[in-house]
Amino acid sequence: MSTFQIDFGTEKPESKIVGIDLGTTNSLVAVMDLTGPRILSGIVPSVVSVSESGEVIAGAEAREMLLTHPDRTVYSVKRLMGRGTSDIQDELKLFPFHLASGSGSVLQLQLGDQVMTPPEVSAHILRKLKQDAEAVLGTSVTQAVITVPAYFNDAQRQATKDAGRIAGLEVLRLVNEPTAAALAYGLDKRKEGLVAVYDFGGGTFDVSILRLHDGIFEVLATNGDTHLGGDDIDNLLLRIALEDIQSEWGEDISVKNDAVQILRRAVITAKETLSFVPSTAIVFEHGGKRYERAMSVDVFNRLIGPIVERTLGPCRACIKDAAVNVEDINEVVMVGGSTRIPLVRAEVEKLFRSRPHTELNPDEVVALGAAVQAGILAGDVQDQLLLDVTPLSLGIETMGGLVAKIIHRNSTIPASATEQFTTAVDGQRNVLIHVLQGERELVKDCRSLARFDLKDLPPMPAGLARIEVKFLIDANGILNVTARDVRTGAEHSVEVKPSYGLTDEQVEAMILESFDKAQEDFKERQLREARVEADAIMAATKKARLNDAFTMLDEAERKLIDRAVGELLVVYHGQDHLLIRAKIDQLNAATHSLAEQMMNTAVRGALKGTKI
Repeated sequence: MSTFQIDFGTEKPESKIVGIDLGTTNSLVAVMDLTGPRILSGIVPSVVSVSESGEVIAGAEAREMLLTHPDRTVYSVKRLMGRGTSDIQDELKLFPFHLASGSGSVLQLQLGDQVMTPPEVSAHILRKLKQDAEAVLGTSVTQAVITVPAYFNDAQRQATKDAGRIAGLEVLRLVNEPTAAALAYGLDKRKEGLVAVYDFGGGTFDVSILRLHDGIFEVLATNGDTHLGGDDIDNLLLRIALEDIQSEWGEDISVKNDAVQILRRAVITAKETLSFVPSTAIVFEHGGKRYERAMSVDVFNRLIGPIVERTLGPCRACIKDAAVNVEDINEVVMVGGSTRIPLVRAEVEKLFRSRPHTELNPDEVVALGAAVQAGILAGDVQDQLLLDVTPLSLGIETMGGLVAKIIHRNSTIPASATEQFTTAVDGQRNVLIHVLQGERELVKDCRSLARFDLKDLPPMPAGLARIEVKFLIDANGILNVTARDVRTGAEHSVEVKPSYGLTDEQVEAMILESFDKAQEDFKERQLREARVEADAIMAATKKARLNDAFTMLDEAERKLIDRAVGELLVVYHGQDHLLIRAKIDQLNAATHSLAEQMMNTAVRGALKGTKI
């Protein structure tokens, strides 16, 4: 595996470790001082634009260019991190930017004359935050803690680390956003307790259940949706307004990027206003025409109700995964700009039966928590330990198309686990290691992460080889897989950077599907395991027929074995695993004498010519 070595200059010892909330809508940078965490500069809109002269602009100035140069501007790039072209076709209908020609598995955006990948776009935002922090601190900033949604998969986490490296930052740690929020609220001051962190931001939703005990933060469970946030509310209102305007004006303005961005700004203003007043209006003027739609809180709540409800399902699943009762949860923390919406707060309070914490600015909470984590890494904060968990199980493919889980979902990370496997074929020289992610029992229902071969194994009978497979997840949630032949010491290692192409909806559905189809999956696993065992005993029996010991059996015993094999073959393709196992036991019993004869023959051969 390749490694990166970056020279950050002679001022590195004097530099500060900052905490960065790289958000979908807005981003912030914070630092840990003697008095606690503080925001270093104002909110930086997560928008990047390329001017006509070719200059790349990030932040508030770039956001203004959404109105004047929407084809040269990109926003909500976080929703594109670690994703492929097939995943974002629906979003491109609402987003003004275009894919670059030749954009394949790696997404590339055309911004004016420049082509950028999502990590490169994010790097410009990070570079802006870095510059702002250096201006305030008066020193260089070369190291950072960056937050990510707890539900980000490996590809999205790796893309975030790449963005930091491109921006000239050494990313010391990726921290789950809900976990950072717990630190920001100073929950380490509690002796112990359970805390739910509900994070409803611009483009992502996360929920975590944390246990606090003697200064230790342990995430018991996480859940969420990397494709759900305030953007969805904005897009809903935008679609309604576009339909209204087309009906009233007889004109489809959705094809006019500048008009769409002005209208988007109008619906966002209306949404934010409804958090404080009972009614408002969406007002939009374009081409000498005026559109105005009155909207009350009641109508607004009915429209967004289904979106808010989509956040509650992961909350219930997270509580179940944590194996706690709602009544056991001591505090609920609200994070993300979308939590300002009264309906959101009301539904969360109803679900958790507790008034949530909203004292801190929900836009700043995550950045402040990242600064606390940076302080922990810098040694500025003592007696705190932070434990995260992996959101999906990880394992490898075994015989019969089954998944052997090596690191289970919600395991605390950093994590390491080792399992031993063997070969299924005589004289097997190569072993394919197929790494999988997901909660289902069958390979076909899980996500393929990587495949590699452990080659040049010494040939030996099936079942004698010993292959040790080790999974290691680092503190950033990146997976390293090593396969080693125990006898020879030969090994092969791979750092899993999953291929693009999995939609966020599929990631979210993995856990729900594992619940819905648990009984069906378990039944199928039992059936396949029985067939694998049947294959093994029938292969051994076929091989034994070539042994001299088989000819030593009397005719009745040979017929008994043939009949047992035939009966096993009859039920082999049926759906009753218990019946298959019964026939396996029957064949085992029928071959008992044969096994004894083979053993005696082998012993006699080994002792031939030996004096006892």
